[in-house]
Amino acid sequence: MQKKQLVWVDTPIQLNQLLETLLTEPVVAVDTESDSLYSYFEKVCLIQFSTPKTDYLVDPLNMDVSNLATLFANPQIQKVFHAVEYDLLCLKRDYGFIFHNLFDTMIAARILGWSSYGLGPILEKYFKVKLDKRFQRYNWGKRPLDQNAMDYAHLDTHYLLALREIQLNELQKQNRLREAQDVFKRAILAEPTPKSFNPDDFWRIKGVRDLSPQQQAVLRELFILRDKISRKVNRPPFKVMQNIFLVKLAEEQPQRPEDLRNFGNLGKSQIQHNIPEILKAIQVGQKAPLPNYPHHNHRLDEDTSMRYESLRQWRNDLAMQRGVEPDVIINNHGLMNIAQQNPQTIKILAETGILSEWQVKNYGEMVLDVLVADFKE
Repeated sequence: MQKKQLVWVDTPIQLNQLLETLLTEPVVAVDTESDSLYSYFEKVCLIQFSTPKTDYLVDPLNMDVSNLATLFANPQIQKVFHAVEYDLLCLKRDYGFIFHNLFDTMIAARILGWSSYGLGPILEKYFKVKLDKRFQRYNWGKRPLDQNAMDYAHLDTHYLLALREIQLNELQKQNRLREAQDVFKRAILAEPTPKSFNPDDFWRIKGVRDLSPQQQAVLRELFILRDKISRKVNRPPFKVMQNIFLVKLAEEQPQRPEDLRNFGNLGKSQIQHNIPEILKAIQVGQKAPLPNYPHHNHRLDEDTSMRYESLRQWRNDLAMQRGVEPDVIINNHGLMNIAQQNPQTIKILAETGILSEWQVKNYGEMVLDVLVADFKE
Protein backbone atom coordinates (compact mmCIF):
# COMPACT_ATOMS: atom_id res chain seq x y z
CA MET A 1 0.00 0.00 0.00
CA GLN A 2 1.22 3.49 -0.89
CA LYS A 3 2.66 5.44 2.05
CA LYS A 4 0.39 8.32 3.04
CA GLN A 5 1.24 11.76 4.33
CA LEU A 6 0.16 12.48 7.94
CA VAL A 7 -1.19 15.99 8.54
CA TRP A 8 -2.03 17.60 11.90
CA VAL A 9 -4.95 20.06 11.66
CA ASP A 10 -5.44 22.53 14.51
CA THR A 11 -6.27 25.93 12.97
CA PRO A 12 -9.48 27.16 11.27
CA ILE A 13 -7.57 27.83 8.03
CA GLN A 14 -6.22 24.28 7.96
CA LEU A 15 -9.66 22.88 8.76
CA ASN A 16 -11.28 24.80 5.92
CA GLN A 17 -8.61 23.55 3.53
CA LEU A 18 -9.17 19.99 4.75
CA LEU A 19 -12.93 20.30 4.34
CA GLU A 20 -12.50 21.52 0.75
CA THR A 21 -10.38 18.45 0.06
CA LEU A 22 -12.76 16.00 1.76
CA LEU A 23 -15.77 17.35 -0.10
CA THR A 24 -14.13 16.34 -3.40
CA GLU A 25 -13.70 12.72 -2.30
CA PRO A 26 -16.35 10.08 -3.00
CA VAL A 27 -15.30 8.04 0.06
CA VAL A 28 -13.62 9.18 3.30
CA ALA A 29 -12.50 7.14 6.32
CA VAL A 30 -13.36 8.55 9.76
CA ASP A 31 -12.67 7.75 13.41
CA THR A 32 -12.71 9.60 16.73
CA GLU A 33 -10.94 9.43 20.08
CA SER A 34 -12.57 10.55 23.34
CA ASP A 35 -11.51 10.89 26.98
CA SER A 36 -14.10 8.75 28.79
CA LEU A 37 -11.36 7.17 30.93
CA TYR A 38 -10.16 10.56 32.14
CA SER A 39 -13.22 12.84 32.36
CA TYR A 40 -16.65 12.71 33.96
CA PHE A 41 -18.03 14.76 31.08
CA GLU A 42 -16.66 12.84 28.12
CA LYS A 43 -15.79 14.77 24.95
CA VAL A 44 -14.38 14.13 21.48
CA CYS A 45 -10.65 14.90 21.61
CA LEU A 46 -9.50 13.87 18.15
CA ILE A 47 -11.10 13.26 14.76
CA GLN A 48 -9.21 11.20 12.20
CA PHE A 49 -9.79 11.27 8.44
CA SER A 50 -8.15 9.35 5.63
CA THR A 51 -8.27 9.80 1.87
CA PRO A 52 -6.40 7.59 -0.60
CA LYS A 53 -3.34 9.86 -0.33
CA THR A 54 -3.39 11.46 3.13
CA ASP A 55 -4.20 10.80 6.78
CA TYR A 56 -5.43 13.76 8.84
CA LEU A 57 -5.62 14.27 12.61
CA VAL A 58 -8.05 17.05 13.52
CA ASP A 59 -7.82 18.71 16.93
CA PRO A 60 -11.34 19.70 18.10
CA LEU A 61 -9.98 20.94 21.45
CA ASN A 62 -8.26 23.93 19.87
CA MET A 63 -10.85 25.07 17.33
CA ASP A 64 -14.48 24.94 16.31
CA VAL A 65 -15.09 21.95 14.03
CA SER A 66 -18.82 22.49 13.50
CA ASN A 67 -18.34 23.17 9.78
CA LEU A 68 -17.57 19.45 9.35
CA ALA A 69 -21.36 19.10 9.43
CA THR A 70 -21.42 19.62 5.65
CA LEU A 71 -19.25 16.53 5.17
CA PHE A 72 -21.17 14.21 7.46
CA ALA A 73 -24.55 15.25 6.06
CA ASN A 74 -23.49 14.97 2.41
CA PRO A 75 -25.29 11.95 0.91
CA GLN A 76 -22.89 11.86 -2.07
CA ILE A 77 -19.83 11.15 0.10
CA GLN A 78 -19.58 7.82 1.88
CA LYS A 79 -18.07 7.98 5.38
CA VAL A 80 -16.30 4.77 6.39
CA PHE A 81 -16.06 3.93 10.11
CA HIS A 82 -15.16 0.84 12.09
CA ALA A 83 -17.76 0.28 14.83
CA VAL A 84 -19.62 3.47 13.95
CA GLU A 85 -22.14 3.59 16.81
CA TYR A 86 -19.85 5.00 19.49
CA ASP A 87 -18.27 7.58 17.16
CA LEU A 88 -21.65 8.61 15.84
CA LEU A 89 -23.13 9.05 19.31
CA CYS A 90 -20.15 11.13 20.45
CA LEU A 91 -20.23 13.38 17.38
CA LYS A 92 -23.99 13.86 17.66
CA ARG A 93 -23.70 14.62 21.38
CA ASP A 94 -20.89 17.17 21.05
CA TYR A 95 -21.77 18.83 17.73
CA GLY A 96 -25.27 17.82 16.70
CA PHE A 97 -24.03 16.45 13.38
CA ILE A 98 -26.48 14.80 10.99
CA PHE A 99 -25.22 11.74 9.11
CA HIS A 100 -25.92 10.26 5.70
CA ASN A 101 -24.25 7.49 3.70
CA LEU A 102 -22.17 5.44 6.11
CA PHE A 103 -20.19 2.23 5.72
CA ASP A 104 -19.20 0.32 8.86
CA THR A 105 -16.39 -2.18 8.37
CA MET A 106 -17.21 -3.94 11.65
CA ILE A 107 -20.84 -4.47 10.65
CA ALA A 108 -19.68 -5.70 7.24
CA ALA A 109 -17.27 -8.15 8.88
CA ARG A 110 -20.06 -9.56 11.06
CA ILE A 111 -22.47 -9.90 8.13
CA LEU A 112 -19.74 -11.70 6.18
CA GLY A 113 -19.24 -14.09 9.08
CA TRP A 114 -15.61 -13.18 9.71
CA SER A 115 -14.28 -14.96 12.79
CA SER A 116 -12.78 -11.70 14.12
CA TYR A 117 -14.33 -8.29 13.61
CA GLY A 118 -12.25 -6.07 15.92
CA LEU A 119 -10.09 -3.65 13.98
CA GLY A 120 -6.84 -4.97 15.46
CA PRO A 121 -7.24 -8.60 14.32
CA ILE A 122 -8.55 -7.48 10.91
CA LEU A 123 -5.58 -5.18 10.25
CA GLU A 124 -3.19 -7.90 11.34
CA LYS A 125 -4.79 -10.49 9.07
CA TYR A 126 -5.27 -8.43 5.91
CA PHE A 127 -2.53 -5.80 6.15
CA LYS A 128 0.09 -7.39 8.47
CA VAL A 129 -0.19 -4.44 10.84
CA LYS A 130 -0.26 -4.80 14.62
CA LEU A 131 -1.86 -2.04 16.70
CA ASP A 132 -0.22 -1.04 19.97
CA LYS A 133 -2.83 -1.89 22.62
CA ARG A 134 -1.21 0.48 25.11
CA PHE A 135 -2.93 3.41 23.41
CA GLN A 136 -6.42 2.00 23.92
CA ARG A 137 -6.29 3.62 27.36
CA TYR A 138 -4.43 6.77 26.32
CA ASN A 139 -5.52 10.20 27.52
CA TRP A 140 -6.52 11.81 24.23
CA GLY A 141 -7.39 15.03 26.03
CA LYS A 142 -3.75 15.85 26.79
CA ARG A 143 -1.76 18.24 24.63
CA PRO A 144 0.61 17.95 22.96
CA LEU A 145 -0.06 14.38 21.91
CA ASP A 146 2.87 11.99 21.92
CA GLN A 147 4.16 11.19 18.45
CA ASN A 148 3.58 7.48 19.14
CA ALA A 149 -0.04 8.25 20.01
CA MET A 150 -0.46 10.15 16.76
CA ASP A 151 1.04 7.23 14.84
CA TYR A 152 -1.44 4.91 16.55
CA ALA A 153 -4.44 7.19 15.96
CA HIS A 154 -3.97 7.53 12.23
CA LEU A 155 -3.84 3.75 11.80
CA ASP A 156 -7.50 3.62 12.86
CA THR A 157 -8.46 5.14 9.50
CA HIS A 158 -5.34 4.53 7.37
CA TYR A 159 -6.49 1.12 6.08
CA LEU A 160 -10.28 1.54 6.19
CA LEU A 161 -10.68 2.51 2.54
CA ALA A 162 -8.74 -0.55 1.39
CA LEU A 163 -10.66 -2.71 3.86
CA ARG A 164 -13.94 -1.36 2.49
CA GLU A 165 -12.93 -2.47 -1.02
CA ILE A 166 -12.21 -6.01 0.22
CA GLN A 167 -15.53 -6.15 2.02
CA LEU A 168 -17.53 -4.67 -0.86
CA ASN A 169 -16.26 -7.43 -3.12
CA GLU A 170 -17.12 -10.09 -0.55
CA LEU A 171 -20.55 -8.63 0.17
CA GLN A 172 -21.36 -8.63 -3.53
CA LYS A 173 -20.10 -12.20 -3.97
CA GLN A 174 -22.27 -13.38 -1.07
CA ASN A 175 -25.22 -11.25 -2.20
CA ARG A 176 -25.15 -9.46 1.17
CA LEU A 177 -24.54 -5.87 0.09
CA ARG A 178 -28.19 -4.85 0.32
CA GLU A 179 -28.39 -6.37 3.79
CA ALA A 180 -25.33 -4.42 4.92
CA GLN A 181 -26.63 -1.17 3.45
CA ASP A 182 -29.87 -1.63 5.37
CA VAL A 183 -27.97 -2.07 8.65
CA PHE A 184 -25.81 0.98 7.90
CA LYS A 185 -28.95 3.10 7.44
CA ARG A 186 -30.43 1.92 10.72
CA ALA A 187 -27.15 2.65 12.53
CA ILE A 188 -27.59 6.32 11.63
CA LEU A 189 -30.77 6.45 13.74
CA ALA A 190 -28.90 5.99 17.04
CA GLU A 191 -29.22 9.02 19.31
CA PRO A 192 -27.17 9.98 22.38
CA THR A 193 -28.85 10.08 25.77
CA PRO A 194 -28.07 12.77 28.35
CA LYS A 195 -25.64 11.71 31.07
CA SER A 196 -27.63 10.98 34.19
CA PHE A 197 -27.02 9.66 37.67
CA ASN A 198 -29.26 7.22 39.51
CA PRO A 199 -28.45 6.85 43.25
CA ASP A 200 -29.96 3.36 43.22
CA ASP A 201 -27.28 2.19 40.81
CA PHE A 202 -25.18 1.52 43.92
CA TRP A 203 -26.94 -1.88 43.90
CA ARG A 204 -24.76 -2.78 40.92
CA ILE A 205 -21.55 -2.56 42.95
CA LYS A 206 -19.91 -5.93 43.54
CA GLY A 207 -20.33 -7.00 47.15
CA VAL A 208 -23.33 -4.80 47.97
CA ARG A 209 -25.58 -7.80 48.62
CA ASP A 210 -23.14 -9.09 51.23
CA LEU A 211 -23.52 -5.94 53.34
CA SER A 212 -26.05 -5.46 56.12
CA PRO A 213 -28.98 -3.12 55.37
CA GLN A 214 -27.40 -0.41 57.51
CA GLN A 215 -24.09 -0.76 55.65
CA GLN A 216 -25.97 -0.59 52.36
CA ALA A 217 -27.48 2.73 53.44
CA VAL A 218 -23.99 4.07 54.11
CA LEU A 219 -22.77 2.76 50.78
CA ARG A 220 -25.59 4.58 49.00
CA GLU A 221 -24.58 7.90 50.58
CA LEU A 222 -20.94 7.33 49.67
CA PHE A 223 -21.97 6.45 46.12
CA ILE A 224 -23.89 9.75 45.87
CA LEU A 225 -20.93 11.68 47.29
CA ARG A 226 -18.51 10.11 44.83
CA ASP A 227 -20.64 11.21 41.91
CA LYS A 228 -20.82 14.75 43.31
CA ILE A 229 -17.03 14.88 43.65
CA SER A 230 -16.54 13.36 40.20
CA ARG A 231 -18.69 16.03 38.58
CA LYS A 232 -16.88 18.77 40.46
CA VAL A 233 -13.37 17.68 39.48
CA ASN A 234 -14.49 16.27 36.08
CA ARG A 235 -12.97 12.85 36.60
CA PRO A 236 -14.54 9.40 36.11
CA PRO A 237 -15.99 8.04 39.38
CA PHE A 238 -13.64 5.05 39.42
CA LYS A 239 -10.68 7.46 39.45
CA VAL A 240 -12.10 9.35 42.41
CA MET A 241 -12.83 6.30 44.58
CA GLN A 242 -12.93 2.70 43.40
CA ASN A 243 -15.96 0.55 44.18
CA ILE A 244 -13.96 -1.79 46.37
CA PHE A 245 -12.96 1.16 48.52
CA LEU A 246 -16.57 2.37 48.83
CA VAL A 247 -17.62 -1.07 50.05
CA LYS A 248 -14.79 -1.16 52.59
CA LEU A 249 -15.78 2.27 53.89
CA ALA A 250 -19.39 1.11 54.24
CA GLU A 251 -18.25 -1.96 56.14
CA GLU A 252 -15.90 -0.26 58.61
CA GLN A 253 -17.45 3.24 58.75
CA PRO A 254 -14.51 5.25 60.17
CA GLN A 255 -15.63 8.16 62.35
CA ARG A 256 -12.55 10.37 62.77
CA PRO A 257 -10.29 12.16 60.24
CA GLU A 258 -7.23 10.31 61.54
CA ASP A 259 -9.01 6.97 60.97
CA LEU A 260 -9.71 7.94 57.39
CA ARG A 261 -6.17 9.13 56.68
CA ASN A 262 -4.87 5.65 57.46
CA PHE A 263 -7.67 3.90 55.62
CA GLY A 264 -6.98 1.74 52.58
CA ASN A 265 -5.73 3.26 49.35
CA LEU A 266 -7.49 6.61 49.41
CA GLY A 267 -5.29 9.01 47.42
CA LYS A 268 -3.65 11.94 49.17
CA SER A 269 -5.64 14.51 47.20
CA GLN A 270 -8.88 12.82 48.20
CA ILE A 271 -7.80 12.76 51.85
CA GLN A 272 -6.94 16.45 51.81
CA HIS A 273 -10.04 17.65 50.07
CA ASN A 274 -12.84 15.24 50.95
CA ILE A 275 -12.40 13.92 54.48
CA PRO A 276 -15.22 16.06 55.95
CA GLU A 277 -17.61 15.10 53.14
CA ILE A 278 -16.76 11.39 53.44
CA LEU A 279 -17.27 11.36 57.19
CA LYS A 280 -20.54 13.28 56.82
CA ALA A 281 -21.80 10.82 54.18
CA ILE A 282 -21.09 7.95 56.56
CA GLN A 283 -22.98 9.70 59.34
CA VAL A 284 -25.95 10.46 57.06
CA GLY A 285 -26.01 6.84 55.91
CA GLN A 286 -26.04 5.61 59.50
CA LYS A 287 -29.25 7.53 60.14
CA ALA A 288 -30.86 7.06 56.71
CA PRO A 289 -33.81 4.74 56.03
CA LEU A 290 -32.70 1.26 55.08
CA PRO A 291 -32.68 0.90 51.27
CA ASN A 292 -34.85 -1.69 49.56
CA TYR A 293 -33.56 -3.62 46.59
CA PRO A 294 -35.64 -2.58 43.56
CA HIS A 295 -37.66 -5.49 42.22
CA HIS A 296 -38.87 -5.12 38.65
CA ASN A 297 -41.72 -7.28 37.55
CA HIS A 298 -40.73 -8.21 34.01
CA ARG A 299 -42.30 -11.64 34.10
CA LEU A 300 -43.62 -12.58 30.67
CA ASP A 301 -46.92 -14.25 30.11
CA GLU A 302 -46.64 -17.85 28.98
CA ASP A 303 -47.70 -17.23 25.37
CA THR A 304 -45.17 -14.42 24.85
CA SER A 305 -42.42 -16.49 26.42
CA MET A 306 -43.23 -19.41 24.15
CA ARG A 307 -43.22 -17.21 21.06
CA TYR A 308 -39.90 -15.67 22.04
CA GLU A 309 -38.23 -19.04 22.60
CA SER A 310 -39.53 -20.36 19.27
CA LEU A 311 -38.28 -17.26 17.44
CA ARG A 312 -34.93 -17.45 19.20
CA GLN A 313 -34.47 -21.11 18.24
CA TRP A 314 -35.35 -20.35 14.60
CA ARG A 315 -32.98 -17.38 14.58
CA ASN A 316 -30.10 -19.34 16.14
CA ASP A 317 -30.50 -22.21 13.66
CA LEU A 318 -30.47 -19.79 10.72
CA ALA A 319 -27.40 -18.00 12.09
CA MET A 320 -25.59 -21.32 12.43
CA GLN A 321 -26.41 -22.18 8.81
CA ARG A 322 -25.04 -18.82 7.66
CA GLY A 323 -21.99 -18.93 9.90
CA VAL A 324 -22.74 -15.63 11.63
CA GLU A 325 -23.56 -14.59 15.19
CA PRO A 326 -27.30 -14.76 16.00
CA ASP A 327 -27.86 -11.01 16.37
CA VAL A 328 -26.70 -10.49 12.77
CA ILE A 329 -30.03 -12.08 11.79
CA ILE A 330 -32.24 -10.33 14.39
CA ASN A 331 -31.15 -9.24 17.86
CA ASN A 332 -32.85 -10.45 21.05
CA HIS A 333 -34.56 -7.11 21.62
CA GLY A 334 -36.18 -7.35 18.21
CA LEU A 335 -37.28 -10.92 18.81
CA MET A 336 -38.85 -9.95 22.13
CA ASN A 337 -40.75 -7.08 20.54
CA ILE A 338 -42.08 -9.41 17.84
CA ALA A 339 -43.09 -11.97 20.45
CA GLN A 340 -44.93 -9.32 22.44
CA GLN A 341 -46.71 -7.74 19.47
CA ASN A 342 -47.35 -11.06 17.70
CA PRO A 343 -48.01 -9.68 14.19
CA GLN A 344 -50.03 -11.98 11.94
CA THR A 345 -49.35 -10.47 8.51
CA ILE A 346 -46.34 -9.14 6.63
CA LYS A 347 -47.98 -5.72 6.45
CA ILE A 348 -48.44 -5.54 10.22
CA LEU A 349 -44.92 -6.85 10.82
CA ALA A 350 -43.47 -4.16 8.55
CA GLU A 351 -45.55 -1.45 10.21
CA THR A 352 -44.12 -2.27 13.65
CA GLY A 353 -40.73 -0.94 12.49
CA ILE A 354 -38.99 -3.69 14.47
CA LEU A 355 -37.28 -5.09 11.39
CA SER A 356 -35.60 -3.27 8.53
CA GLU A 357 -37.05 -3.39 5.05
CA TRP A 358 -34.45 -5.99 4.06
CA GLN A 359 -35.23 -8.14 7.10
CA VAL A 360 -38.95 -8.03 6.43
CA LYS A 361 -38.39 -9.04 2.83
CA ASN A 362 -35.99 -11.90 3.62
CA TYR A 363 -37.16 -13.11 7.04
CA GLY A 364 -40.74 -11.89 7.31
CA GLU A 365 -42.49 -15.02 6.06
CA MET A 366 -40.26 -17.24 8.18
CA VAL A 367 -41.03 -15.16 11.28
CA LEU A 368 -44.78 -15.45 10.62
CA ASP A 369 -44.46 -19.19 10.06
CA VAL A 370 -42.78 -19.54 13.46
CA LEU A 371 -45.52 -17.51 15.14
CA VAL A 372 -48.29 -19.52 13.45
CA ALA A 373 -46.64 -22.86 14.25
CA ASP A 374 -46.22 -21.78 17.85
CA PHE A 375 -49.91 -20.83 18.02
CA LYS A 376 -51.04 -24.17 16.58
CA GLU A 377 -49.04 -26.06 19.18
